[in-house]
Amino acid sequence: MKKIELLAPAGNMEKLRMAVLYGADAVYLAGEKFGLRTASDNFTFEEIKEAVDFAHKRGVKVYLTMNIIPHNEDLKDADSFVERAAATGIDAVIVSDPGMLSIIKRTAPGLGIHVSTQANITNTESVKFWHSVGASRVVLARELSLADIRQIRDNCTEDMELEAFVHGAMCISYSGRCLLSNYMVGRDANMGDCAQPCRWKYHLVEEKRPGEYFPIQEDSRGTFIFNSKDLCMIRHIPELISSGVTSFKIEGRVKSSFYVATVVKAYRDAIDAYYVDNESYTIDEKWFEEISKVSNRDFTTGFFFKKPGPEDHNYKTSSYIRNYDFVGVVKGYDNENKMVIIEQRNRFRLGDTIEVMPPKGQVFEFVVNEMYDNEGNAIEVAPHPKMVVRIPMEPLPDDAILRIDK
Repeated sequence: MKKIELLAPAGNMEKLRMAVLYGADAVYLAGEKFGLRTASDNFTFEEIKEAVDFAHKRGVKVYLTMNIIPHNEDLKDADSFVERAAATGIDAVIVSDPGMLSIIKRTAPGLGIHVSTQANITNTESVKFWHSVGASRVVLARELSLADIRQIRDNCTEDMELEAFVHGAMCISYSGRCLLSNYMVGRDANMGDCAQPCRWKYHLVEEKRPGEYFPIQEDSRGTFIFNSKDLCMIRHIPELISSGVTSFKIEGRVKSSFYVATVVKAYRDAIDAYYVDNESYTIDEKWFEEISKVSNRDFTTGFFFKKPGPEDHNYKTSSYIRNYDFVGVVKGYDNENKMVIIEQRNRFRLGDTIEVMPPKGQVFEFVVNEMYDNEGNAIEVAPHPKMVVRIPMEPLPDDAILRIDK
């Protein structure tokens, strides 16, 4: 049985490291042009090469997003960009536009081509078309059910890979093709600069009653009429695998490294458990509990089982649920003084109970009874971003995430 690929977002080098170390089989990232997430840090060509080297040494693939919907002026540097990108050793490029696909085939004929969810692929004939022009994988539209995916899988050649989003933010527009942001604030979602107006507060105004604002729902604060809950399929690994999907994709290049590590690890553990014994596989609720510890807008299964209804949207707020604070990353161990070296990310203090999430293995806790700054001075609190803190204790795994229940 060929194992499902777990594909994780990498908005910068730290997030890529976390994705790889916490169990991703592949990562996707963007260069400084042509990607659909201008809000993420993104990568220079030198950083892409560094990322590829880090990932490939650990058996992980790297896919480069070039999935904007380009105008002529956007394509002026595309050939040279593809040439330089291919030279870094990336495994595939993700595109949404046939013109961009043609440039890649002409400029880097050996490079894998994946077709983005932005292409709105919802049927077998579309999948066959993209395969016929050189694509090796398609990222299916989020609007498909498991039955739809199974039907596509059964009617396409085995060498055509199918990728599906299984976790992360849902876009209110058809697989992300949105004009609302551009119309309202001049920021083009199809060029990677979405302002997310679908999560703003709205009221209804009748034409002849200017200034009278009526809530669309019976709520005096207004309503967030487009605000979908986050997609989460951690409880449905067997159904996803049975549908014929090749790759499970996690959304979130602008999310934190804490988010990436936590979500990737939970899905890694769930997938691995399935392949150990798929016949007696059962859902372990700790996987869902782990995912719930990172920021989210509550969860939905999207279109996989039915068309989303009112219960799949949050009409009250666009705020995230944040139950845990990410407080540090383990950076090493001082053997001489028997201290764990931690890079702080949020404030913590003496007496705090800290959860440790290692790249592999179970989560565990310890209490901070003593700690020092990098100069050896005893401190009661770690208040400064990225300050180095030393805690006397037994070694902790490198790159382990430290968090606190709020």
